Amino acid sequence: MEEDAALPRPVLVVEDNELNLKLFCDLLRAHGFVPTPVRDGREAVAKARETAPDLIVTDIQLPHVTGLELIQRFRADPRLKHVPIMAVTAYAGHDDEARIRAAGATAYVSKPISVLRFIEEVRALLAPPADSAAT
Repeated sequence: MEEDAALPRPVLVVEDNELNLKLFCDLLRAHGFVPTPVRDGREAVAKARETAPDLIVTDIQLPHVTGLELIQRFRADPRLKHVPIMAVTAYAGHDDEARIRAAGATAYVSKPISVLRFIEEVRALLAPPADSAAT
């Protein structure tokens, strides 16, 4: 089979809001990604270890554990520290973005999300490095 060239890319989505979780997962699926939804941040690190995602998308405002704490936990885990993390949040101030990036987020998208911006950011985070472009 010739499908090896376009293997599905797993993406962990951490979001407690059902509508947002469905939207993110539907968008990812529609663009050929394989989303794994996680509603409770307390389960996110274990689920990430289990699924070995190529990308983690996480809300910042979560119950029980904040998205900032979660990002720090991902970064502290030897198996997950290299995985790009896209923070999605209603916090839209410059200071908020700086704080989120300082915690270890690779990218930041504010809510309400632009569908186009969300997918562009996902693709950019999953793009191969420039020096390995042609395959």
